[in-house]
Amino acid sequence: MAKLNLLLLLVLVVCALGLVTSQHKSRKLFSELEREQERARALEVEFGQLQLESSTWGLHSRVEKIAAGTLGMRAPDPRRVRMVEPGVGPGVATRAGAQNR
Repeated sequence: MAKLNLLLLLVLVVCALGLVTSQHKSRKLFSELEREQERARALEVEFGQLQLESSTWGLHSRVEKIAAGTLGMRAPDPRRVRMVEPGVGPGVATRAGAQNR
């Protein structure tokens, strides 16, 4: 009977140690999860700020102001603008012309 009690005590101690180890690992992982979730929230905020900054840098009025002021560019005279149809014009091979070659 004493051997059975000793064996049961040994099993109880092993189970208790397993439980404590499991709880410790669980708390450690939960803490790591919270840190990563906080980091994800911070990255989402930074991403939003970068999107706002990107849209500000690409504003048409800002680009036009820099083009005119810094680069000396200006919009062309509307009378000098010509619209070109895609695939039509000199130097563009048509399908029929390419097959005859």
